[in-house]
Amino acid sequence: MKMRGASVLLLVCLLSSAPQGAEAQRLSYSKGQPVYPAYEGWERNSDGSFDMLFGYMNENWEQELEVPVGLDNQFSPGPPDQGQPAHFLPRRNRYVFKVRVPADFGEEEELVWTLRANGQEYRAYGTLRADLYTDNMIIMSETGALGAGTSSPEIRANVPQEIELEGGVERSVRVGEVLTLAAVVTDDGQPTSVGFFGGGTDSEEDDVEEDDVEDDAEDAEEEDNEPTPRELLERALGRGTASGTVSKRLGLHYTWFVYRGPGEAVEFDPPQIKTWEDTRPFANSPWTVAWVVPEAPEDGRWVSEVTFSEPGTYVLRGRADDGGLYADVEVTVRVQSTVF
Repeated sequence: MKMRGASVLLLVCLLSSAPQGAEAQRLSYSKGQPVYPAYEGWERNSDGSFDMLFGYMNENWEQELEVPVGLDNQFSPGPPDQGQPAHFLPRRNRYVFKVRVPADFGEEEELVWTLRANGQEYRAYGTLRADLYTDNMIIMSETGALGAGTSSPEIRANVPQEIELEGGVERSVRVGEVLTLAAVVTDDGQPTSVGFFGGGTDSEEDDVEEDDVEDDAEDAEEEDNEPTPRELLERALGRGTASGTVSKRLGLHYTWFVYRGPGEAVEFDPPQIKTWEDTRPFANSPWTVAWVVPEAPEDGRWVSEVTFSEPGTYVLRGRADDGGLYADVEVTVRVQSTVF
C-alpha cells in the first residue's frame, strides 16, 4: 500500500508540473504511446454483489490498438477474461465494462487489470473502498453531461436506455458481405434538454430599467434558440481549454464500434458517432461543440450496415446514449473467407 500511495503522489506531482495550453498540445501524440487501464469505481447490486467499473486512457489520438485477451491483457486473480476490450479506441474511454464480484469480496481485496500496449505495461486496481462508490449522477458528471455541482429532479430521474437487438447476438458472414444491424431503443426521454448541459450567460447587470424589460425579453428569447455549429465552435474556442472536465452534448443517439477484433478491417455505413472523448472541432463526437444530435427514428429502430475485409471473430458493441447515461449490447460476428 505504501508503494501505491507513493505512486499516486508521484503522479500528482507530474501532473501539476505538466505543460499547459499550446505546449501541452505540442506534446500530444498520434501513435506509439501506451494505454492506461483505469478503475472508475464500484456499484452495489440488489443481491448484495458488486460491479467494478473499468475504462482506459489511450494516449494516442489516432492509433487504435489490438491487444488480445491473454498475457498482455488479463485480470487476476480469477479468470483472465472478464469481458474487457481487446480493441482500444483513442483517448479517454470511461465506464467501458463491468466486472461482478461477490457480496463477500473484502474491502482490502483487489481485482487487478494488467494491460501491455506499445511495449509499456500498466495496471488498474479494483477495490471496494467507500470513496470509490459510483452512481448514475457520478457517471453523468464524469462523462461531461453535468456541470460542477449540478443536480435537478430531471437529471436524477434519468435512467439508462433499454435495447432490443434484432437477429441474435451471434452472426456469421463472409468477407465483403453486408451485415445489417438493427436495434430498437427505448428511452425515458430524460434529460429533455438537447445541447450542452448548462451554458448561457448571466446578465451583466442585476438591475434593469423598466423601459428595457421588453428588449431584454426579446434578447433572452433569441439566446434560447439553438446556436449554429459555427457559433458553438466560436464560443468553445473563446473560452479556451482550461476546464477540468469535458462537456458533452445531450441528446439520444445510437452507435456501433469494434470491441474486439481488428478495427481497420471493419467498415460501418453510415459512419458511426464516436464513443470516445474526441474534442477536436467538427469531429463526429458528442464532446465537440459543432456536433449535431441526429434525428431519432420515430419507431426507435436504429439501422446500420457493416462489412469486414478480413476473416476472423469480431465483437461489435452497440451503444444507446442520451448524453448522460448509456446502455450497451454486443454481437459476436464470425467472418469467413470469400469462396470463389
